[in-house]
Formats: sequence, structure tokens, C-alpha cells
Amino acid sequence: MIITKTPLRISFLGGGTDYPAWYEENHGAVLATTIDKYCYISCRYLPPFFKHKSRIVYSKTELVGSIDEIQHPSARECLRFMNIRNGVEVHHDADLPARAGLGSSSAFTVGLLHALNALNGKIATKEQLGFDAIHVEQKMIQENVGSQDQILAAHGGFNHLRFMGRNKIDIASITIDPSRLKEFHSHLLLLFTGFSRTASHIASAQILNMKKTHNELCKLYEMVKEGIKILGSKADIQDFGKLLHEGWMIKRSLSQKITFPMIDEIYSEARKAGALGGKLLGAGGGGFMLLFAQPSNHEKIQEKLRAFLHVPFQFENDGSKIIFYKPY
Repeated sequence: MIITKTPLRISFLGGGTDYPAWYEENHGAVLATTIDKYCYISCRYLPPFFKHKSRIVYSKTELVGSIDEIQHPSARECLRFMNIRNGVEVHHDADLPARAGLGSSSAFTVGLLHALNALNGKIATKEQLGFDAIHVEQKMIQENVGSQDQILAAHGGFNHLRFMGRNKIDIASITIDPSRLKEFHSHLLLLFTGFSRTASHIASAQILNMKKTHNELCKLYEMVKEGIKILGSKADIQDFGKLLHEGWMIKRSLSQKITFPMIDEIYSEARKAGALGGKLLGAGGGGFMLLFAQPSNHEKIQEKLRAFLHVPFQFENDGSKIIFYKPY
């Protein structure tokens, strides 16, 4: 039995510039962090005593005779990519809902690839896990997904990612004075809107609009530098909240599918209650909303939006790791 633990992520700035359709011709950048909410994958070779060859357990349970029969796209293609010929049992558990903007799909892919490598007695580096997950999701499943989630899930930490062309991704850890990081974190609120969506469907519209939204994507790219500058200086931390608001206003213009009236109403009510800025996490369309506000306004915001679940979190730095290893 192998068990992996892989973090979910929060993206602050630059989302939309991490799609290959953009960064293979233009540079992209993202400022993001992993958090202490995880995807857990347990994996083992299945004993040959069952009618089925493999068992895949997530929100559904699949009992299959071959890899081709597996309906879960990532599970199917990860097994194919790793050339797994024996029957396996895979269980997925997570701290937070899927399809909610926290990179859960990529955390699943990274975690499963990590487990399958270990099951085969191989040590997978963080770099390998990130790039292999990108290959599985973008090339094998052919989903319209960016390249930040896989890298963040594999590496962990608060990072500045730069996308400089095909297979050229630079990962730089954000170094911030601990007191400044604590101040930054104290301004963040994470709320679950209750709406879930499929990121690939939302992203496809953004990708089709890229030529029309070139200037907007360039602005989102530049905002990453500005955000890093704010965090690394003695500037008023509230400037970061205002930057988030500006970024959200630009991002929501990239496609009509990114937001809808209910989400706009939630964000408007949060602003009235004292939020300086915020954004829907992930591709848009629902899921988790990140808000930035002075700590003194958090209670007022939570009361105003009491219909929506508040999820406390901390930053994490480990990335995907094996927490149990007994391959035989």
C-alpha cells in the first residue's frame, strides 16, 4: 500500500497566462501558494481473487477488467502513462470538494503519479511529477487546463512561476519576512460559494478569446511583478487587496463564462462589508472565492455572507509526498 498526500492551491495573480496556448508565444507568470488542504491517494496492487481486475474509488466506485474501461480520465491515463499492467486498487479522498478552483484535479493526477512511481519502486522528483502531470492532463486527456496547478501540487510552497515556452517553467520561492507573511495571511478569507464547475469547459472559452484579450492577459502578467513588489516591500499591505480587485475585474472580462450574477452579487456584498479585493479561484464559474480585507472586517464579511462556508487555512511548503510506503 502506498499513500500520497498532495496539497491544493490558491492562485493570487496571473491566472490565465499559464495556458500553453498563451505562454508558448507570450510569457506567462503566476503568483500562488499551496495550502494545508490535501488530496490523499492510496494505491496497491489488487490481489487476483476478484472478478474485476482493478478497483477505482472516488465519488464513484469503478470495478473494471481493463484500463480502457476506466471512466475517470486521470486515473485511466495515469495508469496508461505508467504502463501499469497488473490490477490495482486506487482510493481518492480529499479535504475539500472537487471542481471548486483549488487545483484538485491536478492534485489528484500528481498524487496518483507519485503513488504509481512508488508502487513500481521508483523515486519521482518534484520536477518530474509536475511535468508528467502536465503531459497527462494536456496531451493524453486533452483537457483545456493551465500549467500552474501541476507544478504547485508537486513542489508546494508560495511561488512565483514563470512560463517561458514549451517545457520551460521557472519556479522561484517567494521569500518574505515571517511577520510580513503573517500580516498578509491575516487579511485572507476563503469562502465556498457552493457552486462547482468543470474547469476545462470554462477555460476553452478563454483560450478561444486569447487574441481578442491579448492586452488584458499582458496586464495580468505584469500584475504578478507588482504583487511580489508589494509583498517584498514596506508598502501598505492593503495595496495587495486593491491589486487583487483590479486583477479580478480584468479576469472576469476574459470570458462570459468566468462569472455570473450570483457570484457578482457575493463579491459585491463582500466589498460593501469591507473587502478590498478578491477573486474566484481557478478558471471561474464557481467554487471557492478568496477575499482580502483588514482582519477587523472579517467578522462583518462573514456575517454578511453567512450562507457561505468559511474555510480557515494555512500556507504549506511540502508539496506532494509519500506518507505511507509498504509496497508488498
